[in-house]
Amino acid sequence: MSEERRADQNGRSGMTLRQIEVVRAIMITGTIAGAAALLRVSAPGISRLMKYTERSLNLRLFERRHGRYVPTPEAQDIFEQINGVYKKVDDLHFTLSRIERGAGIELRLGSVPSVSHVMVPRAVERLRALHPDLRLDINILKIEEAVDYILLGKGELAVMSYKLDHPSIDFMPLARGKLVCIVPQGHPLAEKADVTAQDMAAYPMIGIEPTDPYGRIMCALFERENVAFDLIIKARFGTTVCALVKAGLGIAIIDEFTVAHGSMPGIEIVPLKGDPPFQTYVAVKNDRALSRYAENFIRLLRTEMNATATGAPFGSNKIT
Repeated sequence: MSEERRADQNGRSGMTLRQIEVVRAIMITGTIAGAAALLRVSAPGISRLMKYTERSLNLRLFERRHGRYVPTPEAQDIFEQINGVYKKVDDLHFTLSRIERGAGIELRLGSVPSVSHVMVPRAVERLRALHPDLRLDINILKIEEAVDYILLGKGELAVMSYKLDHPSIDFMPLARGKLVCIVPQGHPLAEKADVTAQDMAAYPMIGIEPTDPYGRIMCALFERENVAFDLIIKARFGTTVCALVKAGLGIAIIDEFTVAHGSMPGIEIVPLKGDPPFQTYVAVKNDRALSRYAENFIRLLRTEMNATATGAPFGSNKIT
């Protein structure tokens, strides 16, 4: 379809965006050939559309002088408006670029410790590659703190290891991993292919407070098998539990995300018999749309966690 027919179909009054683009290209280059090269189209097409534009406007836009197209005095106001249009387009592109880079934006998010130690930093690294000017405010939360964090608008999302029932908060499934047993290097359980609650109960246990939702996950393993255990040390965070195990003070049950990618040197990971699951969630306020940065973070975090959860078997249990 010819340029003038395309313009004609878009309306006989005023100027189409394509006509504006062509007229500006002639203004800039001063020749039909130059405008064609700038727009990467054929010169005859540019010439025809320019003539068609002059006819439809009933106004001569250019006159030939020494082989160049020079704007006519009558067309000066039109050219000023065209330049104004392009200035606004440039401003729009600049604004879109700032949005894409995350300039002037801060993403506030919270996470329970089990995911914040390894998985969140890996997702943030990929997020910053997408939006290099984006700022982040990351808070480490206990599960019971997450509700206020979301409802009071302190953050846009919270990564959770437990699903609550709340009318104003949606809990979206994030990734499903598994629980593992961690022991000091050289521990007798490190030689086993997998362990049961009965196996672990023979040793001092370190863990999260049993009244904590995360702590209840560990306790449930023993309760299901009706096995008593001795919790000699209680700690608030999984990273502290790992450090205590490394010090040889006992063994523990932890989620695989906390100890992923060799993040806890000095301990050995032993699979639990049956690979008990560990489900994670993202909590968001259900009456608020997520920003593109929050959506991208969730997508990248889910990718990182799923890659960890479906990765190669432990093989050698030792983390060095």
